[in-house]
Parts: sequence; structure tokens; C-alpha cells
Amino acid sequence: MSDGPWTRMAEPVHLPDAWPLVEPEPVAGCGRCAELAAGRTAARASGDLSAVSDANVLLRRHPGH
Repeated sequence: MSDGPWTRMAEPVHLPDAWPLVEPEPVAGCGRCAELAAGRTAARASGDLSAVSDANVLLRRHPGH
């Protein structure tokens, strides 16, 4: 064991309560939004949470709304 200076961990970082994100809602009358929302519902029903997350990202990035 060394007699040198001790290394300590820094104080914990406190992050804002940004998680979980609220799921985006499809825009009424938009076919692409409806398609993504239906895919998200099917993915959740099958337990594919990665696909649920992907659909949420695509809904958030869907242009024109």
C-alpha cells in the first residue's frame, strides 16, 4: 500500500427528473404518425421495448407538425 495521497470519488451528480420521457402523441389525421403509433403498440404488446423506444424517437422527429 502506498503512503501517497488518497484518491476520492467526487460528490454525486444530481440530475433533473427528466426520465421517463412522456411518450409522444400521434397527430390526428397524419397517416405516418398513425403507422408509427400502431407499430409502437404492437411492439409493446410483444415485449419489444427497443422497438417501442425507436417508434417514440421517430414520432418525435417526424417533420411537419
